[in-house]
Amino acid sequence: MKITCAWCQREGQPASLGERAPLDDAAETHGICRRHTLELLDRLPSRSFPGVRLLLVVSPSESALYEHLQQELAGVSGVKVMLERRRGERRAAPQSVPDEQRRIERRLRQGEVSALGYTVIRFGET
Repeated sequence: MKITCAWCQREGQPASLGERAPLDDAAETHGICRRHTLELLDRLPSRSFPGVRLLLVVSPSESALYEHLQQELAGVSGVKVMLERRRGERRAAPQSVPDEQRRIERRLRQGEVSALGYTVIRFGET
């Protein structure tokens, strides 16, 4: 079966996502491409931060910036400021592996890195 992205097809863009079993069947089935999946996820509210429309993630090394943003945005509804919790790669040393196990990026939302020292993640309709 041939798989096509229905959304790309509707936009008149190249829509082929490949094939899947049964390979001898020439029928078409629909899926959703990575770009449209990300666009769809960007429109959804956050399950981790209910009611938050804008999340500002500040590096732990920028504690003064974090404090400033916390004070300035304390009364603004739908905005949350937090410190980055990740401390780096979890793998201690690079290892050679025959095949990468992860097929796609696991982080659902990609933030916009600001030159001011924080990352902006938007939830819900823009």
